[in-house]
Amino acid sequence: MVKRGKFEIMRDILRIIQDNKNSIKPTPLLRRSGLSSAGFKEYYKDLLEKQMIKEISADNDKYIILTEKGFKFIERYKTIMEFIEEFEL
Repeated sequence: MVKRGKFEIMRDILRIIQDNKNSIKPTPLLRRSGLSSAGFKEYYKDLLEKQMIKEISADNDKYIILTEKGFKFIERYKTIMEFIEEFEL
């Protein structure tokens, strides 16, 4: 099993949110991320601090959504990976 790097994990978390119609509760996000609880908290906090995600409240529940910066990260990550593949780096 190949270990994921920091940027891959961040991308994966952001894509999970995006693929869930840009709205997901913290527990399902944790489960789908494939991270330990401690690891998830670290990345979650980092994504909040970098303003790639934000928390919103609705119907007495907390949801996580992507910010514009989060959507940009996903797009730029995709561009970088295409570049790497194209030039076989």
